[in-house]
Order: sequence, then C-alpha cells, then structure tokens
Amino acid sequence: MPGSIRCAAVAVPCVRWRAAAWLAGFLASSCVAQRPPPLLLPPPPGAFEHAAGASASWPGEDWYRGFGSEELDTLVDFAVSHNTDLAEAGERIAQADARARQAGAAILPGVSGDAGGTYLAGHSAQGTGHELDWLAMLSASYEVDFWGRNRATAHAAQLKAGASRAERATVELTILGGVADQYFQVLALRERAALARLNRDAAQKLLAAVEARFGAGLASPTDAALQRAALERAEIAAADLEQQEVESRAALALLLGRVPEDFQVRGSSLDSLSEPKVSAGLPAQLLARRPDVAAAETNLRAASADLTAARAALFPSLALTAAAGVQNPALPATILTIGGTGPSLALAANLTQPIFDHGRLRAERDEAAARERELLAAYRAAILAALVDVEKSLDALQRLDATRAFQQGSLEASERAFEGARLRYEHGAGDLLTLLEAQRVLYGARDQFVQYRLARLEALVALCKALGGGWQLPPATAPAAHGPGEQHAAS
Repeated sequence: MPGSIRCAAVAVPCVRWRAAAWLAGFLASSCVAQRPPPLLLPPPPGAFEHAAGASASWPGEDWYRGFGSEELDTLVDFAVSHNTDLAEAGERIAQADARARQAGAAILPGVSGDAGGTYLAGHSAQGTGHELDWLAMLSASYEVDFWGRNRATAHAAQLKAGASRAERATVELTILGGVADQYFQVLALRERAALARLNRDAAQKLLAAVEARFGAGLASPTDAALQRAALERAEIAAADLEQQEVESRAALALLLGRVPEDFQVRGSSLDSLSEPKVSAGLPAQLLARRPDVAAAETNLRAASADLTAARAALFPSLALTAAAGVQNPALPATILTIGGTGPSLALAANLTQPIFDHGRLRAERDEAAARERELLAAYRAAILAALVDVEKSLDALQRLDATRAFQQGSLEASERAFEGARLRYEHGAGDLLTLLEAQRVLYGARDQFVQYRLARLEALVALCKALGGGWQLPPATAPAAHGPGEQHAAS
C-alpha cells in the first residue's frame, strides 16, 4: 500500500503536466490553423504603359450601347435571357447557395422527432405475458465547435457561392463580348460581300468593253482571257464572303441561344456604328473591376478556410445530445426500469479523438494545403492576365489610331488611280493590264478598310472586356488601395 500511494503521488503531477502540454499544443495548433496564408503578389504598376492619358472612362454595365446600334442592344438583351452557358452558370450559383446553406446548418443544433412502438408477447410454463413499449420524443444534438471546423466549412461554402457569382459574371462578360464581335463580323462580311459584288459587276462591264474592242480588232485574245479570269476570281471571292457571312450569322444565333433557321440580321454595313469613349484608369483599380480576378481571390480564401477545417479535424470533437418526451416504460434502462407511462429525459456527451486512421486526416490536410497553394498561383495568374489583357487592348487601339490616316489615304489614292486608268483605257490611251491592276488595288483597298474598321470595333470590345465590362466588387468586399495581397492577409 505505501508503494501504491507513493506511485500515485508521483503520477498525478505528471499526468497534469502532460494534459496541460497537450491542451497548449492543441491551442497553438488551432491558432496556426486559422492563420491566413502569406501572399507573395507582384505590386500593380502605377499606370498602364499604353494608356492614352490620365483621365479614366471605365465602361459601364451597358457598355455595348455605346456602339449606337439598337439591333445590337436587342441581341445582347436576348442573349442575357436565353444563352445556355449563362443558364448553366446561374444553376451553378443555385447549387453553391444550397451547399452554403447545408454547411451553415452544422453550426446550429439539430432537432428531430422520434416516435415508435414495440409489442412484446411470450408464453412459457410459468405463464403468458405481453407488453407494449412506445415512445414519443424530441431530440437535439450539437457539436461543440471548439476548433472552428464547422465555422470554417460554412465560411468556405459561402465564399465558393460568391466565387460562383463572379464566375457567372465572367461568363456573361464573355458572352456579351462575343455577341458584339459576332454581330460586327456579320456586318463586315456583308459589306465586304457587297464590295465583292461591285467588283464583280465592274469586271463584267470591263469584260464587255474588252470583248467589244476585241471584235473591232483593237484588243488581243490575251486581253479578253485575262479579263474573263479576273471576272471569275471576283465571282469566287463574292461567293466565299457570302458563305462566311452565313456561318458567322449561325454562330451569332448560337450565342443568342436560338436556332439558326429564319434568323436574320437587319444591318448591312458598319457605317451606322459609333465608337464608344473608353479608357483605362489605374491598374490597382482594375483588380476590383474584373470578375475573374475576384473569383480567383474568393476561391483562394475558400481554400484557406478549407485548410482550417482540415486542420481542425485532427483535434478532439465534442458532441452533446439531449432527448425528452413521453414513453412507456418511463425509464427503459438496463439496471433500473420504471414501468408505466411518464416523461423521460436523456442527456449524453461524446468526446472523440482520432488516434489512428493510417494518416487519412493528415493526408486530407496536406491536400487542402496543396489546393491553397494551387489557387494562390491561379490568383497570381489572374492578376497578370488582367493586366496583360488591358495592355494588349490599349496597344491595339494605339496602333489602329496611328494607321487611320494611311488607311484612308490608301483608299482615296486607289479610287483616283482606278478612275484615271478606266478613263484612259476607254479612250484608248491606256492598256488593259494597267486597268486590271488598278481595279485589283481598289478592291483590295476597300476590303482592307472594312477590315480596319472591324478591327477597331473588335479592339474596343476587347478593351471593354479587359476593363471588366462595368462589373465591380461590392463595397464591403472591394480590395483596399494598398493592394490585394495585404487585403487578403488581413482578412
């Protein structure tokens, strides 16, 4: 006995010290688990390299109306309501919201009702007996969220729902830009096809004149063959452009979410369109206007919350349950049973600590950590891609502005050259090859000018998309002026 008492006296302080160290280790681990990840993000530049000036004119949510086309406005509005990709993105938001509600339910106690009955009967030499046991109970269960696992899981689900909304905004911006680009493509192809038909008609008239001169002995058979070949090339060019216009119109119908049959576009050229005034502000402001950047950051924050939950799963969990109601027998215990009908109450607490699971929980924690690092890289990539998109769009517009005068001068000079060559040939002072070359150059200049105007419109659409298309983060979640890395680290 003395030896036993002495051993107990030594063991109790040891157990208390180990328990204190165990608890301190858990608390320290819990604090580490909730620490936000460090972000090594490149600081945004002070200004865009190809920005035209200091003044900013960010596109609005209805940026497409700046092109001055009622038909384009109608097509965009139709696409918002009927595009299948947008419908899918909307349903993904509904799924994410439902998952967020599911995760949030684990924070609060769960209440359920239970009712049942059992009839027991038996017979032996000692006699016959029967009994009816029944119960009607309400039970509640609650997991004490010591380490924040349930809160972190719910927070991650809410963030993922927000990311789904930003991703849907990205899809919408892409679809709207695609509708505008495809509409401009249809109009440009129609205009180019009309020019090709004019060129074909001019070639046909010129062929008639060459054949008349050939009949009068003033032109050679080679002249007639060359002009007939030019006419056939013009026919092929017109047919090719008409086919491209049909294909482009079908692609526009697909973006609108409707069948291509009986789908018509009223516009015939780019002349009626205007160019909206759009310019970029500061690069730091861009990060709050790009839905893809917002989605990448929100996904990263959700991954950080998932990592917190995965770390908390390594710690003990405490579950409390309570049940109350009426049953018969009133206390159906193993040792002491109270027969008859009466109120009943049951309370329980269950503490569970994972001891050996072959490394499953730690593997889940490592997976969550790797997922966080992956999304950090994706966030960096989204920021860089946003800056690159704006720079490319601004540079394209600058180069198109620089070549505007050359495009117009080339067209005017080609028209004068063709008209002079035609008059000289009709009066017998010029040769056919000179006229054919002037005609080819004029057609090429007109076709190139249409493509130039199309390129300008597409560059403006690209700039509106690169600047976020009028989308903005809500004020409560907008990144601070000091940069997204510090804002995320502080959250």
